[in-house]
Amino acid sequence: FTTSRGSTASDIRETPRDERATTIKVDHLVKTFPLIKGALLKRRVGSVYAVDDISFDVRAGETLSIVGESGSGKSTTLLEIMAMSHDTVGEIELDGKRLKTLSRAQRRAERRNIQMVFQDPMGALDPRFTVYDIIAEPLHTLGFPRDGIEARVNELMNLVGLDPAHIDRFPGAFSGGQRQRIGIARALATNPKVLALDEPVSALDVSIQAGVINLLAELQAKLELSYLLVAHDLSVVRHISDRVAVLYLGAIVEIGDVDAVFDESRHPYTQALLSAIPIPDPTVERSRSRVVLKGDLPSPTDNEPGCRFASRCPLFQTLPEQDRARCLHETPALHGGEGVDHLVACHFR
Repeated sequence: FTTSRGSTASDIRETPRDERATTIKVDHLVKTFPLIKGALLKRRVGSVYAVDDISFDVRAGETLSIVGESGSGKSTTLLEIMAMSHDTVGEIELDGKRLKTLSRAQRRAERRNIQMVFQDPMGALDPRFTVYDIIAEPLHTLGFPRDGIEARVNELMNLVGLDPAHIDRFPGAFSGGQRQRIGIARALATNPKVLALDEPVSALDVSIQAGVINLLAELQAKLELSYLLVAHDLSVVRHISDRVAVLYLGAIVEIGDVDAVFDESRHPYTQALLSAIPIPDPTVERSRSRVVLKGDLPSPTDNEPGCRFASRCPLFQTLPEQDRARCLHETPALHGGEGVDHLVACHFR
């Protein structure tokens, strides 16, 4: 077992993004759910487009955060990646390997390279297992040598800031922050290259969140981990992310460097999300203007051409009739300046 990939933390952070290895790549991912009608004679009457043709990549030592309203497809994206299914619509590559082309045994072996940390630490940990059993379970499942597992569990407890003497305790004996650290230790057990983080601090007290966020940053620097983070708290996203993808009804409407997206947001939906972030200065908070979205939320079962955000878009209301017709009938593609890590899906931005 090892907790280092051979480079110092500064090596990976100072290397230009284009020169880093791609740990995970998603191309044209689509996930639909059947819309069923009928009590006795059930029939499919449509589809819910939870994830609609999204593409992105994550490089070594990098954090990509996926943000958006509830129901925008953030967690579904993570679950589709973790499923490693042959039936996935689109392509997912993990460490250069196309997951759809792998055999069952190869997918099982490749699963060690991507692990998940869940939102609710208590719900993610089996209360009947001791901490040792929880952390050791993925090692047993993947066939690691038994004689090295106990040493690995102790190493992981130290790594996440917990006392190895407590490995015989049950999850109920720990606080929420400590339980999330146990979940992180379990995710790190197989020495993965990618961690999928599904709202890892949202269930924790504010006073505990900073410790877990700092731990994730330290682990990323030490182990050269890539993070794929789903979060609602945009302050946390700004602090921990290198890049941000903004999802609306299953589609990416803006993606790029975290500073570019936060400081120079171009899509009206992104601007509305960012305007909701509270500012700690009461004077500034009272005087600033917010973008309030009005209009009807489109149905996720509608997959007709056009901009899905048009019905709520403040910019749309100011456009002449000809430009409005383009929004309603032509789906905007992601575009941006050449050489600039900032893309937006809007006809007029």
